[in-house]
Amino acid sequence: MNSIIEKRKQNWIDFYDMNSSVNRLLVVEYTQDVIKAPPMRWEYMAEREEWSYRRYMLQMENMEKLHDNTIPYLSAITGTEIFAEAFGCPVHVAANQNPFALPLIRDVSEFSKIKKPKLENTNLVKLFELADRLKSRVGDDALFCLPDIQTPMDVAALIWDKNDFYCAMFEEEPAVKELSEMVKELMFEFLDEWFRRYGPSFMAHYPAYYMPYGITMSEDEIGIVSSDMYRAYFRDELHEFSERYGAIGIHCCADSNHQWGNLKEVPDLKVLNFVRDEINTRKAIEFFGDSTAQFHNTVVDISDMPNRDRIHLANFVYTDSLENAIKIADAFNESL
Repeated sequence: MNSIIEKRKQNWIDFYDMNSSVNRLLVVEYTQDVIKAPPMRWEYMAEREEWSYRRYMLQMENMEKLHDNTIPYLSAITGTEIFAEAFGCPVHVAANQNPFALPLIRDVSEFSKIKKPKLENTNLVKLFELADRLKSRVGDDALFCLPDIQTPMDVAALIWDKNDFYCAMFEEEPAVKELSEMVKELMFEFLDEWFRRYGPSFMAHYPAYYMPYGITMSEDEIGIVSSDMYRAYFRDELHEFSERYGAIGIHCCADSNHQWGNLKEVPDLKVLNFVRDEINTRKAIEFFGDSTAQFHNTVVDISDMPNRDRIHLANFVYTDSLENAIKIADAFNESL
């Protein structure tokens, strides 16, 4: 066991405990010497393996120099398309962009096209093969980051053309829920196998934070629906994922302020990440300040907040070089 890694793991565990004194963490990513990630396409699996391996080794090499809370990990990162593709969605690949799923059906009249696939017949098994090869190269102690796990309703909104999908949530509720249930069942099969193979602890796909157990998910479609629609379609599945795996971390890129009260009710919600501007990030920090640890992309000065000592806030900073990353981390630690 590496003592630095174990200490950083414990920092994250303590950070999620709202009664702990560990209430500020920092993660710094730098671009110097980091090789460019290959395309997130199945035909580049050998290149993705080599990239993940070399990135991990660089993190291990620099860990003693950079005094932040980064934990080296092997990346199995993917695009958002992997579960929609498993259901038969075509995938669009554009130059210099991540692949994305195109709809399989236009409206409910085509619902018969949707069949729940067998996990072993999908490209998802290639992620197990990638992980197995990487583990064989670096050993069983290495952590993986999970693939980008969208919620079942978010995946359903990829499979069903969104021009009709949101109307169908009002007019075809049974069909929409049947589709999200099929997606959820496939996700459970994949995740159960993932945790059986590689253990319960992992790094979140974005941003990179440690989870000793649980699940991390991207939840973006809640930004476009009302609070009532959230409770009708999204609440139960989020609660079920958290209850099945023991805890949850949620990443959201959407304008979801109107859902914050609903998110506060998710059981065992350990950490929230919002990709928002400074004004809305500050609002989120204040709203969730006494209930949930937060790890946002936008750095906000909270020194004027009266409850700042009760707020558990991690900062995520990009910079160009390892030298600058070291300076940023050292300055952060001196401020504590």
